[in-house]
Amino acid sequence: MRIESAKLRQLLSVVAAAAFLLGGCNAKEQPAPETSKPAEAAAPPAATPDTPDASMAMQAKPATTQSGAAKPTTAAASKDYTKELLTPAKWKEKAPETYKVKFDTTRGEFTLTVTRALAPLGADRFYNLVKHHFYDGAAFFRVVPNFVVQFGISGTPSVSAAWKHTELKDDPVKGSNKKGTITFATAGPNTRTTQVFINLKDNERLNGMGFAPFGTVDGTGMNVVEMMYEGYGDDAGPDQDQIEKQGTPYLKKGWPKLDYIKSATLVP
Repeated sequence: MRIESAKLRQLLSVVAAAAFLLGGCNAKEQPAPETSKPAEAAAPPAATPDTPDASMAMQAKPATTQSGAAKPTTAAASKDYTKELLTPAKWKEKAPETYKVKFDTTRGEFTLTVTRALAPLGADRFYNLVKHHFYDGAAFFRVVPNFVVQFGISGTPSVSAAWKHTELKDDPVKGSNKKGTITFATAGPNTRTTQVFINLKDNERLNGMGFAPFGTVDGTGMNVVEMMYEGYGDDAGPDQDQIEKQGTPYLKKGWPKLDYIKSATLVP
């Protein structure tokens, strides 16, 4: 009986050990719960386009979904200028020969000086847009490294619709698209409306394509301009038609890392 008891105890010990090992293996093989967030689209490599499109990217871009970043903060103006901006035909004031515009953005502040003689029609349009706070809350929706920073689509769809067919005739190109200059974007000849871009490098080749600069970023302001988020580049950015139709909520949902203009105001 003692031998049989010993064998029985040995057998029970083997069975218990086998049960422990089996339980351990099963626990390790169970998949971990999925807690990861959807991956962001990889940022395109920094590159300078050899031939910019004629619209300075006024063409639609495929929509993508981004996540995992805080939503940008935009400062609402103390006055609601929406009603004024819905009647663009009223705002045709002649600009001063020179004037300054201060931009307060999510990356800091910069100021630019506009010289009307460089492009009178463009300078007048920009003056009226700034005076009535068109650019407040607008996104820097297209940032192409070593090329341009582009903005000028309203975050309010009704305002975008009001200005969609306010095309200007082209100004003769009198200046050069050097680094720091600001120029209206176009969709072809005589199509300037509200979109503008700041050159991130000397883009003199744009001169022959009819892009007429009308101002320059002052002093060290380009340090701020060059900080605008560039990760979406030219391939993963928002669809411009959808920005016009859906406004800021569309941008915040799909492209949360974009930078914004808090306010753009004329400097007294």
